[in-house]
Amino acid sequence: MARRETVAVFGGSFNPPHIGHVLAVTYVLTCTEIDRALVVPCFRHPFSKSLAPFEDRLEMCRLAFADLSRVEISAIEAELGGDSLTVRTLERLALHHPEWAMRLVVGTDVVAEMDRWTSPERVRALAPPLVLARAGVPAPDGFEAAPAVLPEVSSTVVRSALAAGEPLEPWVPRRVLAYARAHGLYGRDPAEVSAVAAK
Repeated sequence: MARRETVAVFGGSFNPPHIGHVLAVTYVLTCTEIDRALVVPCFRHPFSKSLAPFEDRLEMCRLAFADLSRVEISAIEAELGGDSLTVRTLERLALHHPEWAMRLVVGTDVVAEMDRWTSPERVRALAPPLVLARAGVPAPDGFEAAPAVLPEVSSTVVRSALAAGEPLEPWVPRRVLAYARAHGLYGRDPAEVSAVAAK
């Protein structure tokens, strides 16, 4: 029997994608037994969080991960429509790709919330979690995490800094930053920021 391809499924709001996301995928591709990664931006957040338009977040993911081989950006959650539920996404992927052995990539900041998800046991059965530690966030009991390979950066902080016109070069891939500024995402557009700075 042919060996099944091991695919890391990395979902999230990516609102916007930042260096922590890129480092997570880099880590799983280079330091674990993963053949390739599927990055899955959510279409509509199940907890009603406000998000930038899906097409913008999809494009920013393409830009963020463009330099990494063995990475595919998936629009599957837009195709499914409605609230984005991890279990529904994994079931659709399993249906269309029975040759895959899936692992769900989650950070220690997210894994503690998994029991609030729809059908968490089904999620774990379809794609056993691959837990990555984030600096300052220990793994919950019962989960073994990799060393703290992810920096303390969040999309919330990035959005606030973008709105304030603060420098973000160390935390956001340059193509993503240029896209967000050019499209006026997360607050002020470049002209507005320049006008404020000139006062």
